[in-house]
Amino acid sequence: MRNIFLFISRYRTFFTFLILQVVALWFLFNYNRFHRTKFLGIANEITGRINTQYNKVEDYFAMKAENQRLNRLNDSLMNLLPQNFDTPDTSYRLVKDSVAYDTTGRIRQYVWRDAKVIYNTINFQKNYIQLNRGANQGVRDNMSVISSDGSAVGVVVNVSPNYSVVMSLLHVQSKRSVLLKRTGSMGIIEWDGKNPHYLVLRNIPRSDSVVVGDTVLTNVFSEFPPGFMVGRVAEVVKDKGSNFHILKIRPSANFFSLQQVHVVEKLHLNEQKELLEATRKKIDDPKNFPG
Repeated sequence: MRNIFLFISRYRTFFTFLILQVVALWFLFNYNRFHRTKFLGIANEITGRINTQYNKVEDYFAMKAENQRLNRLNDSLMNLLPQNFDTPDTSYRLVKDSVAYDTTGRIRQYVWRDAKVIYNTINFQKNYIQLNRGANQGVRDNMSVISSDGSAVGVVVNVSPNYSVVMSLLHVQSKRSVLLKRTGSMGIIEWDGKNPHYLVLRNIPRSDSVVVGDTVLTNVFSEFPPGFMVGRVAEVVKDKGSNFHILKIRPSANFFSLQQVHVVEKLHLNEQKELLEATRKKIDDPKNFPG
């Protein structure tokens, strides 16, 4: 305490000057309209800049919650898309409580659920993505995964009670049916395990006039809902040994920074697969088609 008093005593002239200066400025700005206006303008400018920087910092820390809120909102809007529904055949009436209908009588084909990416790899030949949603949240095998910007990401291949694992499109065993939008031809999108910036599209006929920039979309024959972006043609390679193109596709999903995604359930997928499997067994059985 003694040192504080000695310090004040030593610099009392300077402190007295500061006090008188503050009092003088207060009188100047309080009783002079011109100076008060100038002071308020400068003060507002300074406080405005400080508040702007503070808000930037605050927005950064609130970004996670905001992204989750927007993803839930997008999830609700995605469930209202027309391609999630199918118009029933009015010539035959079928009433089934387990099938969801909307107010116009359309049958729901797809259900969207929001999820967060908690693990993701891109540097291996077999890349997987882990989500914070599992069986308890309604996620099951063979559900497709769409990024928050509406791009195809992969398909669920394993589920635990609260988590699920997705086979990324960047997986050498991933083969999905897609559609070349401009020509209408269907092909198989896969990955050669080399460059994570490019996928490979095969089975597109050489008779199709394919150009760089053509859009590749999901189609109804895969686990994905139709019409969502897979990528764009980056390079056209003619396979001299066949009648098909080999197309290098730049994926529209940014696998390097996946955070929020949607898990999409195709409600009738199991029925379709069971019918195809039963058909194969029926055709392959020699009893049904004796030679």
